[in-house]
Amino acid sequence: MHVLYVIDSLHRVGGAEQGLVAMAPQLVRAGVQLDVAYLKESPGGFQPELVAAGARVFGVHRPGRAGTAAALRRLVRAQRPDLVHTTLYESDVLGRAAALSAGVPAVSSLVNAAYGPEHRHARGLSPWKVRAAQAVDAATAQGTRRFHALTRHVATSMGRRLHIPADRIDVVPRGRDPQLLGSVTPERRAAVRAALELDDDVPVVLAAARQQYQKGLDVLVEAFAEVRRERPRAQLLLAGSRGAETARLEALAERAGGVRFLGPRDDVYDLMAAADAFAVPSRWEGLGSAAMEAMGVGVPLVCADVPALRETVGSHDYAVLVPPERPAELAAALLGTLDDPAGAGVRVKAARARFLASFTLHQVSAQMVAFYERSLRRG
Repeated sequence: MHVLYVIDSLHRVGGAEQGLVAMAPQLVRAGVQLDVAYLKESPGGFQPELVAAGARVFGVHRPGRAGTAAALRRLVRAQRPDLVHTTLYESDVLGRAAALSAGVPAVSSLVNAAYGPEHRHARGLSPWKVRAAQAVDAATAQGTRRFHALTRHVATSMGRRLHIPADRIDVVPRGRDPQLLGSVTPERRAAVRAALELDDDVPVVLAAARQQYQKGLDVLVEAFAEVRRERPRAQLLLAGSRGAETARLEALAERAGGVRFLGPRDDVYDLMAAADAFAVPSRWEGLGSAAMEAMGVGVPLVCADVPALRETVGSHDYAVLVPPERPAELAAALLGTLDDPAGAGVRVKAARARFLASFTLHQVSAQMVAFYERSLRRG
């Protein structure tokens, strides 16, 4: 089958982009002729990896949305794929329209639970813009053949908000290659800590996320101030790109102490292997890719107890779950994890087994091929 995958960008910092480049080789090996169209300029992005995997890559970014939409329509008509697969808002809206104009069936990924009250009242977002985006998304969704959601929570909430019947949504998580993730070993931990100039006995908490309101990093930095009062040598490492919350985070970090901003990193799995705890303090998530990756690497997890993260990590048997936006409770959970390595080790072992049972790249890619086949049979 021939699939044209439309995505907003190929930047290296986004979960959707990372998920695509991880799955591309598996899809091609399974017999999918994969084309990838991206709508925004992405210098230094994942283009080389996609080409190496056997995909054809098309940049359709043009000045203005109208120009990009026209270029995308021309591409769909020229390539005549069996399916157009869209991911992320801009690609959903423009990709669905382009597929409809060419008479090609479209499928879309639902990667986040958007348009809820937490989004309408989020810092930096306008409620009327959120509602307008929802209306456009819902209108274009009506002509879409099937949908892929990362979690059952996303399927349920987005089905309701976009008026999509439940029988048109399949749940397929993201996956990762266990060999690429690696595992925690004394040698790996020591090498990474040496590169960061951290002694082996320094307590290290790691988070890897964009510096945006959704990710709750401000809650983590506030919590870390309490961790530092109990563990004065503790270090908080923040890996991820700058964003709308950066100035606020830097101000909070100056007061907390012990916070290091590492910027975007291509060695996050190594950083995980060197950490004593991995924190995911998000206000909302679609899946929680970083939490899933931490399960695979084998680092103790402390997560916000939001629906998608709970669905991904399972329960308190696999991670410590804390109500979102509760810095004091998050601090207590981090200190508990640092103070009880034996208990954390039990959760780590269970979490890695859960990862291997549900989130390996081989399993997830096979589910995605099956999703494509079901979508074509509905024609």
